[in-house]
Amino acid sequence: MKSSIRVCNMNDLEDVNNVRRAISGNEGVVACEISLEKGEANVVYDDFFVNIDKIIESIEDLGYTVL
Repeated sequence: MKSSIRVCNMNDLEDVNNVRRAISGNEGVVACEISLEKGEANVVYDDFFVNIDKIIESIEDLGYTVL
């Protein structure tokens, strides 16, 4: 599966790295590309292991807002 996630309040490279670690920490995530300019994360994942709700939850647990 491939999903685009809008992540608010990413302001710098540290935020991008935090979001990347949160997404990559989920079993089943194959690839993750984050655009600071667009405020967007594109995620490729195996939905047998993880669903988009779990990925979003891992981002929100760090204090970021997902639209």
